[in-house]
Amino acid sequence: MNTFLKNFGIILIILGVVVLGFYSMNNPTSNTPLIFAALLMIGGIGAHVILNRIID
Repeated sequence: MNTFLKNFGIILIILGVVVLGFYSMNNPTSNTPLIFAALLMIGGIGAHVILNRIID
């Protein structure tokens, strides 16, 4: 479980990158995927920093 928690932030960042990839491949009609990807990436960075400080 600790291994999953240590990598949870990285997983969120990768999901944000995947959302950005789908956004760039399709015809962009709105900015909602960009906002969602930004929230995933910022949350992933924050989760990575905070969880690694708590676990270690």
